[in-house]
Parts: sequence; C-alpha cells; structure tokens
Amino acid sequence: MNYLAHIFLSGADRQMQLGNFFADAVKGSAYKDYPPMIAQGIVFHRAIDTYTDNHPAVKELLQTLRPHFGRYSAVLLDVYFDYLLASRFGEFSEVSLKRYARGFYFTLIRNRRYLPDRFKRFMWHFILTDRLNKYASLHGIRGSLEIMVRVHRITISVSQAIEYLQAHEEELYAVFRPFFLELQAEFRPYITQHFR
Repeated sequence: MNYLAHIFLSGADRQMQLGNFFADAVKGSAYKDYPPMIAQGIVFHRAIDTYTDNHPAVKELLQTLRPHFGRYSAVLLDVYFDYLLASRFGEFSEVSLKRYARGFYFTLIRNRRYLPDRFKRFMWHFILTDRLNKYASLHGIRGSLEIMVRVHRITISVSQAIEYLQAHEEELYAVFRPFFLELQAEFRPYITQHFR
C-alpha cells in the first residue's frame, strides 16, 4: 500500500491518518515519542503492511510482476494499488478524491511540527503538486515513479511500468477490489474499537 491507501484506511481521525502517512520514517519503538493518535497511526500502518505482505492475492501478483520488475515489484505494486484506488475513488468513498485530498493537505499543514525531517522537506511539494489527486491518472503515476527513480535511485523503466499498468489494469483491479474491501472489513473493527 502506498500513501493514499494508508491514509484512507485510517478512518476519520486526522492524527491517525498523519501517523499512517509517515510511519515508514519511524523505526522501532520511536513511535512512542509521538502523541497517542499519531502513534496509533504508525502502529496501524505496520499492521496493514503485515496483512498485505502475507495476503495470498498480493503474493500472487508479486510473482507475476517479478519477471518484469525484479526486486522493485513490491514498490511498484504499492503505486499501482494507489492508482487503482484513486482512479475509482467513488467506489470506495462518498467523498470525492479532490475533497478528501484537500482535507488531508490541511492536516499536514496544521501538524507539520510532528513530521519527520524527510517529510517536512517534501511536504510542500507533495501538496502543491497535488500528489494524492495525481494518483488517479496514468500521467500522475508516471510523475510519481519518475520522482522515485530520481530521489530513491530505483532502477526501473518508468515507461515499462506504465505500459504494464495500461495493459493489465483490469486484471490488477479484479484482484485489488476484493482485496481492498477485505482489508477495510478486517481493520474496521480495530478502528471502531480503538479510535472512536
């Protein structure tokens, strides 16, 4: 799962969304240094990743991607999943993606002091380029992948990745939709119990 999916799965609590958003930058027990709801978001992010990484449907998709994209298959699948969620956001949410993204951007601005340094550095670029909305188009996904290649030195062909997505979008969505609905159902009781 990439940024949009993690934020969306966090429910309505803004600080939990925030923790889920930047959780990858927080190692070990350092989450305890954050306010309670942000800390819960970080822990929740880890639970989502564990569930996703061990899901049979996800493992099968990764096996399909590996001959084409090797060790970066999991990274690419995360991006594909955000595209599939963003481009069909109305199937999962009563709120438009544009409105949802705007609400989260305000959350980032209001809570900037809590962001790890790496996230503080790219926060304004993330907001001003409207990355969450960009996930809904192939052009936007291309831009995200180009940033990843440039900044993180990921050695994949962006054109090949986009071509694969175009050719296999419906097949990917046929796996993603039931998986994501299952993921929501799996974690909804956890959110209801811990964060109401």
